[in-house]
Amino acid sequence: MNTAVHQVWSRITALLPTRSGLMEMGRDPRRDLLAGLTVAVVALPLALGFGVSSGLGAEAGLATAVVAGAVAAVFGGSNLQVSGPTGAMTVVLVPIVGRYGPTGVLTVGLMAGVMLVALAALRAGKYMQYVPAPVVEGFTLGIACVIGLQQLPNALGVPKPEGDRVLVVTWRAAEEFAGSPNWTAVCLAVTVAGVMLVGARWRPTIPFSILAVIAATAVAHLAELDAAAPIGDLPAGLPAPSLSFLDLGSLGSLLAPAVAVAALAALESLLSASVADGMTVGQRHDPDRELFGQGLANIAAPLFGGVPATGAIARTAVNVRTGANSRLAALVHAAILAAIVFAAAPLVSRIPLAALAGVLLATAVRMIEVGSLRAMARATRSDALILVLTAVATLALDLVYAVIIGLVVAGALALRSVAKQARFDQVPLDRGDHSAEEHALLAEHIVAYRIDGPLFFAAAHRFLLELTEVADVRVVILRMSRVSTMDATGALVLKDAVEKLDRRGILVLASGIRPGQRQVLDSLGALDLLGREGREYATTPEAIQGAHRHLERAGILAGIPAREAGSKSTDSSEEPVG
Repeated sequence: MNTAVHQVWSRITALLPTRSGLMEMGRDPRRDLLAGLTVAVVALPLALGFGVSSGLGAEAGLATAVVAGAVAAVFGGSNLQVSGPTGAMTVVLVPIVGRYGPTGVLTVGLMAGVMLVALAALRAGKYMQYVPAPVVEGFTLGIACVIGLQQLPNALGVPKPEGDRVLVVTWRAAEEFAGSPNWTAVCLAVTVAGVMLVGARWRPTIPFSILAVIAATAVAHLAELDAAAPIGDLPAGLPAPSLSFLDLGSLGSLLAPAVAVAALAALESLLSASVADGMTVGQRHDPDRELFGQGLANIAAPLFGGVPATGAIARTAVNVRTGANSRLAALVHAAILAAIVFAAAPLVSRIPLAALAGVLLATAVRMIEVGSLRAMARATRSDALILVLTAVATLALDLVYAVIIGLVVAGALALRSVAKQARFDQVPLDRGDHSAEEHALLAEHIVAYRIDGPLFFAAAHRFLLELTEVADVRVVILRMSRVSTMDATGALVLKDAVEKLDRRGILVLASGIRPGQRQVLDSLGALDLLGREGREYATTPEAIQGAHRHLERAGILAGIPAREAGSKSTDSSEEPVG
């Protein structure tokens, strides 16, 4: 008992921030302060926009950026990760808000945070490396499309229609706009998006998002454009932490949405941290600590009215590009946003919704890496198929189902490719010291097959079909030293093939069975079958001599004397197996 407690405590302490990691924040504070300021300027309109898109309001987006951003910066596994509300998470939250309301979303966030902490304790972060690149690319493409479509009601200046399917909502918004066009909102959204996209190419270091939003807000209110609806009142400060929002009666029904949110938070955060590593030299994140930090962030954010958070790829990239060295930059970003909440809430509340829609439309466009998509689609047809299926599933279903579909299809195609590598070839018998006439007589009654590669469920039935169609011979020798892996299906198929050939009066001998394959063969009874009457041999020459003796006893090779096993005949492709 004490040992188990000690192991759990050791795992928890291993996830906590280290003294050396915290000391790094004082190494070059000037660069981190500048990077934090830049990220905060970029993050402000995004936090507002994602809060509005989630259905909980702009204040929820700001609370998430401040609280989750600070907690994840301290406890996360990446020195450069910036966390907060993201478009991918918003896509998941919209149907949850529609079904369970704001209270349900906050409860889901808290549950997802607990799940992420549990995943960190179980050291599940390492499994991120098994997500194929086409799934990630398709996932990102699908998210970009969903984010863009989600902004159309605000960009068109129409009330958000009922529904939780983005394609349905978009179609209804377009119908509403056709009946009563609001060109003011369209102009604001298109202008903000255009300024951001063009400005990013012209001067990437200038925060055109905040400049465009400020200009759009000023124009809208100076001209008294009533059609440009503002985001609404914001609280003058963060609310006090509270657990009064917990929807205890719906915990059972909220479990599935919480799993979806936790899965997305883990996937996006670890992906973002990997992107940050790739943009730097010498920085490597700890995936388990990153899950731990994101878990604590998602436990803390709902207490202040915030939505579930993840690592934000775009903000993390800005943080790296502007010279951040440590966690101090992400902490500064959170502190500046907190100051804005307390000091400038009235000004922020006047931002038109159409302007924020323009920010998110530009963000969606910039998420799509055309060159990367083109390269992935040209790699193989399998990669292109996985990419397209994942993107379509993201758009038509939801993000977690999309990732599951992508992983399942990728796994199936990978198994198909591995199964094709398995070979079952007939090989010539070794001549040994037999004459040509004797060798021809042996070859007439003995056939040898070499099995190369894996003998598992995806390839086993093809093996069975080929083996049981063997011509009318007396002995079949299976050379198994090159079998790379074998599962229960492979062992069962091998056993079935031996039994079928036995019923036809054909003796099956095996050579070169590796120690790692003996357990699975033994557990399913195949080893006993081969061991009967000495059917298993260490090497192929010994198996040939065994076949020779069998044919002699049957009176077929009475005129050919038996040679000692392996005395003059060797097989360089097989080593003796004990």
